[in-house]
Amino acid sequence: MSWDVLVLRLPEGRASVEDLPEGSPELPLGSRADVLAALAGAVPEADLSDPAWGELEGPGWSMELNIGDTEPVDAVMLHVRGGGDDVLPVVLRIAEALGARACDPAGWVLTEAGDTSGWHAFQEFRDHLTGVRSGGVRRDGG
Repeated sequence: MSWDVLVLRLPEGRASVEDLPEGSPELPLGSRADVLAALAGAVPEADLSDPAWGELEGPGWSMELNIGDTEPVDAVMLHVRGGGDDVLPVVLRIAEALGARACDPAGWVLTEAGDTSGWHAFQEFRDHLTGVRSGGVRRDGG
């Protein structure tokens, strides 16, 4: 189970995905080559050998970067697994490098520096579903 974060460009003056009028045109992130170059600069440790699907590992977390196969690239979906707040600056660094915003699709709330609410809510939900308490210990003692 992953926390999915959508990285996309929003029109000027729009603060969230909820502010977008229905049917509004998407603002592409750029060509595949430009997106891959921006990602390589922002997270040089990422494996971008597959231009449609990158991978990134951190201490206690992993991330898949779903870049897709469209040209130009409209958005990147980050699939984050694991735990630890040290993944949040990485998410924001990726968004900044792409000139975009990182949106938490669960509530369509933009993530900003220091805002851990969406990430923490996801972890609590995931742990509840899997029977794991905080710290990785199963509630049934297993």
